[in-house]
Amino acid sequence: MRRERRPNTPSSDPWAGHRRATELLSFLARKLVANPDDVAVDLFVDESAQPVIELIVHPDDLGKVIGRSGRVAHALRTIVRATAEGRVAVDILDTEEAAEGAEDPSTSSGQADQDDGD
Repeated sequence: MRRERRPNTPSSDPWAGHRRATELLSFLARKLVANPDDVAVDLFVDESAQPVIELIVHPDDLGKVIGRSGRVAHALRTIVRATAEGRVAVDILDTEEAAEGAEDPSTSSGQADQDDGD
C-alpha cells in the first residue's frame, strides 16, 4: 500500500522550521553527551536580524559535540540547516562560557565554536 504524497507547501509560520531544528538539535545533543540534563538550546535573532540557535553543554561534553576537527559540529550544523529550511547559525558553548557571556555582555562572546557561515 502506497502513501499519498502531500504537496510541499510552505507553512504559514515562518519560524516553524527553526523551532523544529531547535528541537532536533536538542534531541541529538542529549544523545551525544554524558550530562544530558545540562544541555540547553535557545533560538533567537542576533543584531543583524539573522536566526541563531545556541547549543549550551556541560564543559566536559564540549569535545563530544564538536568532535575531532569539528566533524560532529559540522554534521550537526548541516542537519540543523536542512531542518530549518533556511539560513541559521549554530553556536556551541559550554555552560561556563554561557554564564560568562550572560554576566558581562561587553566582553567577547566567549564562544567555543562559532558558525562561520560556510
